[in-house]
Amino acid sequence: MAKTSVVTEAQDIQLAIELINLGARLQLLESETSLSRERLLKLYKELKGVSPPKGMLPFSSDWFLTWQPNIHSSIFINIYKYLIRYADISGIRAIIKAYKLYLEQVDPAPQGEEPVLSLTRAWTLVRFIEGGMLSTARCSHCGGHFVIDRYDLNKHYVCGLCHMPSRAGKTRKAKEARETAVAQVA
Repeated sequence: MAKTSVVTEAQDIQLAIELINLGARLQLLESETSLSRERLLKLYKELKGVSPPKGMLPFSSDWFLTWQPNIHSSIFINIYKYLIRYADISGIRAIIKAYKLYLEQVDPAPQGEEPVLSLTRAWTLVRFIEGGMLSTARCSHCGGHFVIDRYDLNKHYVCGLCHMPSRAGKTRKAKEARETAVAQVA
């Protein structure tokens, strides 16, 4: 049995606690810490009071290219790249810091709802970009940098904010919010 440092184990536990509180899935915890699966399960149950969600992690880059997720993913990845370049942090610490800053910039989700971009999806996005599946491109209209498929034709890229799809903002949630606002005014 390999000896582990008590300090290293304490740092891994602290990292796992921070990740769990931000909504990390078990697979992310296993990848970023050296704690055993059993230890992580126990820690997750102690912090959240329930077992971690089951199922596979997101594996398709297509989710990041749809209208609303693309905007949120682009906000996150720009913050992340800025921190990597100027704040002298990297790895999971950069992801955590960028995710916290992302959460400060987006409208808070209604009580009990998850933000559009979860920590696990943000972590996956970084892996997709580092793996060359996704990249960023500058919008030819506004100049912002947005997440794109690396292999699409992006010479004159126009972002989803400058060229909104016809159904943008017409989700069931948006309709219910508008109806609630009208009812409150009346």
